[in-house]
Amino acid sequence: MSHLAEPKVLFVCMGNICRSPLAEGIARAHAVRRGIRVFVDSAGTEAYHVGEPPDARARRVARVRATPIDGQRARQVQASDFARFDWIFAADQRTLDELLRRQPGSSEARVQLLLAGLCLRGDEAVPDPYYDDYAAFEYVYELLDEAMPLLLDRIGGKV
Repeated sequence: MSHLAEPKVLFVCMGNICRSPLAEGIARAHAVRRGIRVFVDSAGTEAYHVGEPPDARARRVARVRATPIDGQRARQVQASDFARFDWIFAADQRTLDELLRRQPGSSEARVQLLLAGLCLRGDEAVPDPYYDDYAAFEYVYELLDEAMPLLLDRIGGKV
């Protein structure tokens, strides 16, 4: 990746309706606030929700915090993503393992856990709030919001 190029980042969780859409929206908002250029997208390892909007609770928590994600639609990770993106961040170990299994040998994408090395709240994984209540979505939002400035520093988005 050239230092002059706009970094391309993909956030991935299982179904692309909770964690990864929130990460995408939060990353975009932080990049705008910081005046840096970065292309962000999200996807899921599974096809359960392809074409659907994010979970209503994820949309609500994002709207409450002025980071709307209503326009996003779930999609599944494609083989081309490994060539298209510089960074692919997995929400948890299961997702990371699946991404590494799918990553072509020729891919130069950096595939890693989203929270790896950030030392936030003792978490290495972004917990899946899907089977939990709204408070779990609030926690995930806050965790991702706290992580994003550090993550953007790591990927090196430029003005």
